Amino acid sequence: MAAVVFALVALVVLALLGAVHRYVWRRFVGDTTVPGSRLRRAGTVAAFVLPLLSVGAMTSGRVGAPFWLQQVLAWPGFLWLACLLYLTLALLVGEVVRPVLLRVLARRDAARAGAREAGLAGAENGTASGAVPEVASEALVAIPDEPRPRTEELVTSGTAGVSAPSETVAGTATGAPDPVAEPETEPAGESAASISATAAPTPAPAAHPSRRLFVSRVVGGAAAAAGLATVGYGAYGVLRGPSVKRVTVPLARLPRAAHGFRIAVVSDIHIGPILGRAHTRRIVDTINATSPDLVAVVGDLVDGSVADLGSAAEPLASLRARHGSYFVTGNHEYFSGAEQWVDHVRELGLVPLENARVEVEGFDLAGVNDIAGETEGQGPDFGRALGDRDRGRAAVLMAHQPVVIHDAVEHGVDLQLSGHTHGGQLWPGNHLAELANPTVAGLERYGDTQLFVSRGAGAWGPPVRVGAPSDITVVELASRQA
Repeated sequence: MAAVVFALVALVVLALLGAVHRYVWRRFVGDTTVPGSRLRRAGTVAAFVLPLLSVGAMTSGRVGAPFWLQQVLAWPGFLWLACLLYLTLALLVGEVVRPVLLRVLARRDAARAGAREAGLAGAENGTASGAVPEVASEALVAIPDEPRPRTEELVTSGTAGVSAPSETVAGTATGAPDPVAEPETEPAGESAASISATAAPTPAPAAHPSRRLFVSRVVGGAAAAAGLATVGYGAYGVLRGPSVKRVTVPLARLPRAAHGFRIAVVSDIHIGPILGRAHTRRIVDTINATSPDLVAVVGDLVDGSVADLGSAAEPLASLRARHGSYFVTGNHEYFSGAEQWVDHVRELGLVPLENARVEVEGFDLAGVNDIAGETEGQGPDFGRALGDRDRGRAAVLMAHQPVVIHDAVEHGVDLQLSGHTHGGQLWPGNHLAELANPTVAGLERYGDTQLFVSRGAGAWGPPVRVGAPSDITVVELASRQA
């Protein structure tokens, strides 16, 4: 049954991705390029290759592909997913702008066409009004010099002029007197105007793309600039490294001696094909610069096996804290060989808390496995971690996912430290994260228990964060007896 549900979900996701790619291709390629052009061919090829790279990036690690291949696929494949999200959002905004631009341009073109026609009509009227008096005066002067034609001749020659104008012109050219020739020159003003207009035609407008093509290119260009700039800025924030936040948490049962105790909380480092050893080193240096009393690594340390990423995690051995560094598993450890990683972080000097507890200066520090470990029989065991402790002491719990907060409340925990949500990582993902987590980021209270959720120091999938910057938080415990 689970396999059927997974297959159906996969089909829905693939259909949705196909529809989104079709829409993006249409707006960026189909509406803005000429059929058969190089740009259209290149855009069409990209519309097929990029989603294949994304699928490869998401599945290569799960199917055991060589690590070098995972690295090759990860950068373009995951970055394209981020680009696809923000290009699509920008295009949807453009759908609102597009009809407005078309309407504005249509009105502008209509106004220009009306002004052009009015100018031509004015020029024709001016030419006609200036020519008629001149021709008429010439006719008045010329008519007395010629004998007045008889009525029969006027009728005959008039009929001939209508039926055979070529003969009239020929007669004039040969010099033969035509009794109707002079009277017919009186309306020459109108003919002159027509000839003048024909002789000096209005220049044809320069060739431009159609209005719809122009709008498509403007909207598409603006959407591309906005989407790619957003992704670029978000990637810069991740690669630059996490910032340091500080929060003070008062605990009712914390003794005066432990007042001001500082815990550096870091989660979701996500060492993997994209974020490697240099990323780990930046995080370690940032933590050490805060001079914490204790370091809490609350899960999702890695996205890969110890064989592939063990060396990238080695800078963790340089963590410095007066009371040591502690680690609990996240869901991604169970995708990557949790048991091997627990052994490896122990070798690096961190203390794994697998449903276990230690006594620290003034409080108990407990840790539970992530709920993803339930599939391997290694899920969280709150009774084992917290069941037999002294309830008169304050308790701080390390648990990767915020959803276990209700278990923490039942076991009298004062403060739970979690991660997992990434703060949503990519806006508007924070709204989706709110549907699955009681708290997405920051500090909130549930009964007598406070929950702090870190946004994380790394990124999963696209090395991009928008609206949810990465951080390391120094949690300072405060005693109400101080």
